[in-house]
Amino acid sequence: MDQSSLAQPLELPCGAVLPNRIAKAAMTEGLSDDHLKATRRHETLYRRWSDGGAGLLITGNVMIDRRVLERPGNVAIDPAPTAVEPESMAQLRAWAEAGTANGNHLWMQISHAGRQSPRYVTTRPMGPSAVQLSLLGNYARPRALTEAEILDFIQRFANVARVAKSAGFTGVQVHGAHGYLLSSFLSPVTNQRSDRWGGSLENRARFLLEVVRATRKAVGAEFPVAVKLNSDDFRKGGFTLEDSVQVVRWLNEEKIDLLEVSGGTYEQPRLLGYSGDADTASEGPAMQESTRKREAYFLDYAQKIREVCDCPLMVTGGFRTWAFMEEVVASGETDVIGLGRPLCTDPDTAKDLLEGRIDKTVCHEDHVKLVQKGFFSPTSPLMPIKVLNVLGGQAWYYQQIFRLADNEAADPRMGILRAIGAYLLDELGQARRAKKNSR
Repeated sequence: MDQSSLAQPLELPCGAVLPNRIAKAAMTEGLSDDHLKATRRHETLYRRWSDGGAGLLITGNVMIDRRVLERPGNVAIDPAPTAVEPESMAQLRAWAEAGTANGNHLWMQISHAGRQSPRYVTTRPMGPSAVQLSLLGNYARPRALTEAEILDFIQRFANVARVAKSAGFTGVQVHGAHGYLLSSFLSPVTNQRSDRWGGSLENRARFLLEVVRATRKAVGAEFPVAVKLNSDDFRKGGFTLEDSVQVVRWLNEEKIDLLEVSGGTYEQPRLLGYSGDADTASEGPAMQESTRKREAYFLDYAQKIREVCDCPLMVTGGFRTWAFMEEVVASGETDVIGLGRPLCTDPDTAKDLLEGRIDKTVCHEDHVKLVQKGFFSPTSPLMPIKVLNVLGGQAWYYQQIFRLADNEAADPRMGILRAIGAYLLDELGQARRAKKNSR
């Protein structure tokens, strides 16, 4: 195993070195206290993942705006770092120390939910334009940001990066994918502005590029700054692979250290295995049959981006076998493999792969469904049933994360209906307590 490409270190453009090529991709944790601060559960969870052997751990969304969260239980760093309370900074430092215990990197993913903040969090989400998210009525119509707010948010991203560095995180990732705020600015479906922040792709990309530029200025040249970017939104008339390639060319000028390629939004959540609403979905470039058989959702898209990308590339989504991961890293198709769901039940997955104890990760998504076949399965003709299967799967994995954070073993036998019930109770309870404490 000494010759394994996955086990080789990777030097980033800033000079930092990842000890191997496996990363824990960002997954929302929902573990904050009622004041949106980090907790001991973060420490426990990330120490387990640090012990698990991945060279890089990327946190779930850390929000720049406590008013508009991706979900209750997000950590939010708001306001500016000069006002961060000593207790909050101590909790962030404890999280960072636990998450780097084994010499791996821990990067904070910095995000704003934009219009993808559920009604039980806020009835006033924000976006580039007042384009409502169409998903089971759970998202209110957003209001369009003013230019002053955009400029403020640019500095908030930079401020949170500065806090992350001070707290001991070893890098940051700017979240520009999955339909969150920066991603929604990139898409002409959700960005219908006529000012310098909308219209042409250059204008639609301005917010992301300004955030990256300000973040780099805040943390310096020797601190890793990464970007997560959609390869395609899979929306008719939306952000396309060709757009993504051009944005990557512009990101090259900002000297980022790692680009993670993903895709989809809440309405077209391809990363979660949902093929989307046929009325709004775009086909995108034809995905090679070999890729569908070989696991990786976005690898064919990443190959186009690889042709123009100057920095190392990370691809997340669907990787399950050691042989395939080894193949694509050795061939240079990607530099880093992002793993998510397998680590929710088996936190030692990376170590087990690198040390040869397993040759394939667990794949619980094969059975985490309402039913395997028929009307209530993921192949249901009704879109709400399809979405319910996807959201039920998310809820199941959230419950596994909670168990790891409580220093318990995962429960792979947990039923999806039980997971959905527990998830809803937890989400609504956290949202209620957070609103009470914000008064």
